[in-house]
Amino acid sequence: MLKQVWREEIVNASNIYRILGARWYAQGLFIKDTKSGHEIRAERVYRVHQGDFVYNRLFAWKGSFALANTDDHLCCVSNEFPCFEIDATRIDPRFLWCYFSRGNVWKKALGLSVGGTPTSRNRLNESRFLGLEIPLPPLPEQRRVVARIEELAERIGEAQGLRQQSFDEVQALFEQCRATVFQAASGTSVVALEQLATLERGKFSHRPRNEPRFFGGNHPWIQIAEIERSNKFIREWNTTLNDDGLAISKKFPKGTVLVSIAATIGATGILAFDCCVPDSIVGVTPRTGIDSEFLYHYLGYVRTHLESVAPQSAQKNINLQILAPLPAPQLPLVEQRKIVAYLDQLEVAVDALANVQGETAAELDALLPAILDRAFKGELV
Repeated sequence: MLKQVWREEIVNASNIYRILGARWYAQGLFIKDTKSGHEIRAERVYRVHQGDFVYNRLFAWKGSFALANTDDHLCCVSNEFPCFEIDATRIDPRFLWCYFSRGNVWKKALGLSVGGTPTSRNRLNESRFLGLEIPLPPLPEQRRVVARIEELAERIGEAQGLRQQSFDEVQALFEQCRATVFQAASGTSVVALEQLATLERGKFSHRPRNEPRFFGGNHPWIQIAEIERSNKFIREWNTTLNDDGLAISKKFPKGTVLVSIAATIGATGILAFDCCVPDSIVGVTPRTGIDSEFLYHYLGYVRTHLESVAPQSAQKNINLQILAPLPAPQLPLVEQRKIVAYLDQLEVAVDALANVQGETAAELDALLPAILDRAFKGELV
């Protein structure tokens, strides 16, 4: 059903070549790079034609199988990407692609691959690939199966889109409710944020930051990723500083609200332990009579604003001069806590929906592999 083709071409230094890669999990070919001939180290490249079946020897076990489409026509691959013409009188190309879109086949590819390491340098050579067996019903039945798979895949895609849309709408509703709360609160008394809290930038003066001699002590140290994962309270850390690291960093006490000011702007969380942070994070320590959870929700409310005012540079960032004068509502502590209770209740509801949505997403993601398995067992009606 397949005939290997080598459309070999000597690399010309003055030519421009579009180089293809193959995505994992049968997600198709893509243009990995566009290079002039003098930038290509290899002496030869190999042309791909529309309709070719292509795979990556090195990552066949990851499902790097693909059908070349019109966008891929006349692009190039290295010799790690065998190309095959398909005998369309015997097998529908889409039927072939569906077969190689299955996890069971990728496991077979792993078992047939050989190399220096069990996975990262394994290669599936062409003779073993061509020795794989595939169920081959008559062409009309192949086309019926493919049409049914595509119909069900479209329905699954629609369901996934609706699921994501509903979650996005609920999240947007929460943000709208939080905005309404703070806009209403701003109708009373508004002061600069620096009057409600002390704002101090974190510190880690040494570059690069991963210098081993500063790490491995007793002082927890986090970066922006831990704030993003925190879901309000930052309770975990993966890295610690020793006393030398503490000397070039800054430690903030439990209860400090942290907000990121570089790359990921406005990620916010409340420290549940004393912790050191780098200069990409600002510590917001509430003054007497100010609730840290109130500040957390306020900073969440202004996050969109922070994104919009961050200078457009190679890496977005803001500074204390932007944060300190932000207009914040000045409310009695009891009113702050009422707002916190209301917004926390809403967040609990959103989190519960997110959990349900996650379960639904996993179920939907499992549907297409199950459909493909049934199709190649002859059970798809």
